This record gives sequence, C-alpha cells and structure tokens, in this order.
Amino acid sequence: MDLSSNEGSPSLDHPAIQLAARKLERGELVAFPSETVYGLGADAENPAAVARIYSAKGRPSNHPVIVHIAPEADLTYWAHAIPSQAYQLIAAFWPGPLTLILQRAAHISSALSGGQNSIGIRCPSHPVAQALLREFKGGKGGVAGPSANKFGHVSPTTAQHVRDEFGDGPQSPVGYVLDGGQSEVGIESTIIDLSRFATHGAVLLRPGDISAAEIAAVLGVAIQAPDTAAPRASGTLAAHYAPRTPVLQIEPAHCRIALSRLHQAGQRLALISYSPAMEQFVPLVAHCSMPDAPHGYAHNLYAALRDLDHVNADIIVVEMPPQDIAWQGINDRLRRAAHVSTTLFADILRF
Repeated sequence: MDLSSNEGSPSLDHPAIQLAARKLERGELVAFPSETVYGLGADAENPAAVARIYSAKGRPSNHPVIVHIAPEADLTYWAHAIPSQAYQLIAAFWPGPLTLILQRAAHISSALSGGQNSIGIRCPSHPVAQALLREFKGGKGGVAGPSANKFGHVSPTTAQHVRDEFGDGPQSPVGYVLDGGQSEVGIESTIIDLSRFATHGAVLLRPGDISAAEIAAVLGVAIQAPDTAAPRASGTLAAHYAPRTPVLQIEPAHCRIALSRLHQAGQRLALISYSPAMEQFVPLVAHCSMPDAPHGYAHNLYAALRDLDHVNADIIVVEMPPQDIAWQGINDRLRRAAHVSTTLFADILRF
C-alpha cells in the first residue's frame, strides 16, 4: 500500500493530494485529515467504494456516513427541498465542523444514509481536506468519510492513529493515508437535522465544537432534541468512541475515594484528569493531564484515550468534565465511550 511519509506535517503536499484524488477516483479508500478527526474516504457516487468503507470499518449498513464536499460544490446536486435555514448555517459555519442533514436528492444512493431519505453533508475547513476535495473530480465530487477507525472505536486524530487502526501493509484496506498533522478540533462535527424543518425545526442529533446555542443564535429559533422519528446519524449509538480498555467516568468530588477503592480491589488504573494533583491519590499505570478548557480538552481527548489503551491498565478512569453547555460535545463522547463499562464496577463505586 502507498502511504504518505510526512507524518506531522500539515503543509499542502500537492503530489500527495493529487495521488490521493486519483486513488479515490479509482474506487480506493483514502484516509484524509479534517479539522475534527481523520476520515476514511471513498467516492460517494461509487457504490462499490462506499461498500468498502462499511466492510473495512465493520460498520452496520443502516448507519449513515457523511459526504464531504468542496466549498464551491453545488449543494443542490446532493439534496433537494433545502430550507433557507441551511444556507444561513452554511454562511455562518462552513467551511467548518458542522454537518447538515437534508433531504437526499433522488439520484443519490440511499447507501450513504443507511437507507433513509436524508443525507448528511459537510464542508471541512482543514486545508488539506479542502485541497483534496477540490482536486477530486475537479471539485465536483463528494467524498463519503466516516471516521477512519473500526466501528465503535476511538476516532483517529493523526495519520499514525489510522495506521495503528488498519495497518500499513499490503493487507490494509486503506489504499493511502494523506497526512495533515493532528486534527485541531479533535471531536466529530456537530450534526443538525434540517430535513424536517417545516414540521420539527432544527434538531441537534450530535453535539460538537459548534454549540446548539451558536446555531440558535444564527437561526433565531430554539434547537430541538431528537424525537423517535429523527434520522439516524453518524456516531449517535449509545456505545461508541470506545477504547478496548473499560472507561469509567467519576465525578470530581468522588474521584479520590473511587480511585482508592478501585486500587484496593486490585485494579490497574490509568487516569485522565484536569484537576491539579489528582494523580497523587493512588499508584497509576499512566496518567494524562488534560487542559481545563473545553477546546484544549477536546483536542487532546482521543489521543489520550488511544495512548492509555496501550498501557496494560484494567480501567481508564476519567475525571468527569464540567457539565455546562461548553462541554456538551466532550461529555457526549465520554458518555458513549463509557456506556458498556458503567455497570461493571457498580458495587465498588456506590457512594
């Protein structure tokens, strides 16, 4: 397999971008950087290529993918009955970490949306992603691009994370890894459903770096919570974004006693915390000290989870971040990462 070798460099490597675009056009899978996380890209109009994404990730066929388009792309090629509110959000936040769910154009395959009549569209702001999208099919194509990891695992925020996930030998399903340095945002895009705006308004399906409050300020309407008939969207299953090591979230006020009880029970502990001196309470296998501001925390989160997944710990304990709106995207990811583990140690953690 061809792999770019400029790990850590966010500069525009035009030969690499051209090569990646040609590979996409031939139906191969290409991992590419975005400001959120790295995506596993395929030609959105090539059914065989899209099927390769699902196969490589082990992704259920009813779980939608997001289509990435260039800034100059024609949105009406991909969607129809687009409400004016979509263009308000595009003017405010594109290119950027916002995915819009719209009504899918009839000629666009339902395989992209898990069989639904909707479609997720995003225009990333990362310069390497934009260069790739402009080079691919002369800027008129779309790249289906869920996160470049096995389904349900921690998303990658560096090219090396992608290689760690899929390998870099001839057996790798990824034909090329386009390196753009570490993703700046660090968690996936905010997803807003506008496909039913006339009847349901704007619906937040997945929180991210762009908050519901920011979106509401642009639209002048409150953002709604999803109902049972809301479209399925990427990254919204109860268990998601999880390392192989169990993750436990502990409220800051209970962290010291929880760490002590887990240590006394013989558990090998790794810790993610933002409070000073939290790591001094018990012996730890490893510790990641996080920024105490949401943007810095999100930037480092997936790298921390991936690092601690390889230290031979029994549990990754996470000091629960603040619960205010600025941390909503982070708390969403941590809640899903810890979903399977929350009942495993319930007896130890009764306070």
